[in-house]
Amino acid sequence: MRADSLPRPGASGRPAVLGWWHREGGEVRHGAEAIREALLNLRLPLYLVRDGERHAVARGGSVRLGIDALGRDDLPVTGYAAPLAPGQLGDPEFLADHGVDYAYMAGSMANGIASPELVESLSRTGFLASYGAAGKSIGEIEAAIERISSRLAGRPYCFNLIHSPAEPAHEARTVDLYLRRGVRTIEASAYLDLTLPVVRYRVSGIYRDPDGRVVAPNRIVAKASRVEVARKWMSPPPEKWLRALLEAGEITREQAAMAEQVPMAQDVTAEADSGGHTDNRPAVTLIPTFLALRNRLQSKYRYEGSLRIGAAGGIGTPGAAAAAFAMGADYVVTGTVNQACVESGSSDQVRTMLAESEQADVIMAPAADMFEMGVKLQVLKRGTLFAMRAAKLYELYSEYGSLEEIPASVRDNLERTVFRMPVADVWAHTEQYFSERDPAQAERAASDPRHKMALVFRWYLGNSSRWANDGEPSRQADYQVWCGPAMGAFNEWVRGSPLEPPQNRRVVSVAKNILFGAAVLTRTSVIRSQGVQLDPDLVQVSPLADDRLEDYFN
Repeated sequence: MRADSLPRPGASGRPAVLGWWHREGGEVRHGAEAIREALLNLRLPLYLVRDGERHAVARGGSVRLGIDALGRDDLPVTGYAAPLAPGQLGDPEFLADHGVDYAYMAGSMANGIASPELVESLSRTGFLASYGAAGKSIGEIEAAIERISSRLAGRPYCFNLIHSPAEPAHEARTVDLYLRRGVRTIEASAYLDLTLPVVRYRVSGIYRDPDGRVVAPNRIVAKASRVEVARKWMSPPPEKWLRALLEAGEITREQAAMAEQVPMAQDVTAEADSGGHTDNRPAVTLIPTFLALRNRLQSKYRYEGSLRIGAAGGIGTPGAAAAAFAMGADYVVTGTVNQACVESGSSDQVRTMLAESEQADVIMAPAADMFEMGVKLQVLKRGTLFAMRAAKLYELYSEYGSLEEIPASVRDNLERTVFRMPVADVWAHTEQYFSERDPAQAERAASDPRHKMALVFRWYLGNSSRWANDGEPSRQADYQVWCGPAMGAFNEWVRGSPLEPPQNRRVVSVAKNILFGAAVLTRTSVIRSQGVQLDPDLVQVSPLADDRLEDYFN
């Protein structure tokens, strides 16, 4: 059926009449292209009218809602969509609290993949972005803080704080750094439970303003994929940690009392099937569950500021973003698609691999930071043997109590194909690394052979990400590339567009295209919900070049 034609009588009936359009110097434009242009023009209201047996777009004139016509030549209005700028998507309080223009956040991909360049580009354009501090040394994180804070001159930015059960001292030192350098927003990720350092970050400096309102100057955007974890983030800080901070002299009794009136995180991101740490949860069930939990806890604690739920995992197309907002998400978070952009801290080789991937080209593999716990993360399967080799290392860790117990033939194969050096040399590198990063790990390994084996295996898992970021050609088979199915969906969406070549993918272009498309699809959905059948071609929003995109954003 043509986009501008009406349904056949007896099939689904005519669309309902919403009101009447009175010409008064206005005009009617016919044809599918006129409808498409009207859908794309987000600044103007869209009026579809019935003109004979065709839908048409009405411009100018006046509209009266209801069933009474103003004149004999008036045309029935069959579809209406209000103006909808990309900045209107999501929760306006999210925009105000974070000082951004769009309810869109770039998540913190570890090892600096979410690079300073990425953070700066998005922040300058009105988006929130988080630096990928996980896996970086304290010195590297501080250098990133120095660069980003000086170049953004007061614009908002975010830094990652990852749960580090195997390296609690590093997590604590990272919080020390953030407090000392005045990092006011962090993205907390991979937490299984709340820790003393993250609670300390949230309540440090809490005070009452002149109007008596409790103000927590440090904001947390927390990722979670489980209800029990999300509940902890949306609840006040645990009493045991407040008591520990009080006893340590970190907070006063008055501050401890104030802390009971704020949530650990006002923004909680429902992390569905994503790259990196993920429980592979479907967004269509996870987001509504978190929203229902949000409503219960907001009612229970009666926070002065509302709790907000974001959507992450699978956000790689306008349709995904529009669906998340339609389900009630207050903001959306992207990840893998940003790694494929030129500003990311990854390599050209990885960007090419990502650009060639499809939705099924992902697999779960052991995580370096939670190796001993059996925690897995999602990585790219196509073009790399990392997942298979990492799984073999975890299998050996589960079966044997030390490196010496591993059969010689198996150990020789590891040295030849995986480590490419003797196990003793791997341990020497590992010991030197932890002597600087977390000496307690090396000390424990001296008396615990199984822990020593875990650290040796983690050497491979940790370096596989670095090899990928550096584009080390001799190690491409070992690249660990965090990737979710959103990457494949993105590649399909941009096929044949300016964003198809990897060298053309820039984070601002990607972000604007996703939000622009989401706004168009939201208006399209409104029209369709009013009984207007639209040609499938009109429901597709292809990426636009930067110059055309600016016409719609400015």
